[in-house]
Amino acid sequence: MSDNHNPASGQQPLPAVDLFMAAWEQKERAYRERACAVLEGNKKVLFGILAEHGITAVIVNFDGYGDSGQIEDITAQSGDVVVELPDERIEIFRPGWDSPDVERQTHTVREAIEALSYDFLAQTHCGWENNEGAYGDFTFDVTEGSITLDYNERYTASENYSHEF
Repeated sequence: MSDNHNPASGQQPLPAVDLFMAAWEQKERAYRERACAVLEGNKKVLFGILAEHGITAVIVNFDGYGDSGQIEDITAQSGDVVVELPDERIEIFRPGWDSPDVERQTHTVREAIEALSYDFLAQTHCGWENNEGAYGDFTFDVTEGSITLDYNERYTASENYSHEF
């Protein structure tokens, strides 16, 4: 019996794997808090420049499988008309994974949209590019001030039957 065993509680000490997972989950929670803290500011800056150029929506298509994934297409719209994204550069904030720091990064509008899309995928569906992967769309609705994700995950199913007669 280990020195960490508490007979009164009936609990065994946590194995090293559980301690590792607890530490990882704590880092993940802290990262998500930092990501949420910068989201509104990033949206405000991005949507502001998009609105200045009459852009009402941006659609971002992504696809991933086999341990790789990428943004396939970014389409900007003014109403129902496809338009070009502005060439201007904007500053966005991105949280570090294992650090309390938040980085300031300057990107073109296209690069900022791509960076934010990858960040959202990492936050909501980490591993979206692995195995059979996933695909979908982000809709940056400038008019409504919202970003929505339509996410489709692929998987392989297998059924096994065993009979003895």
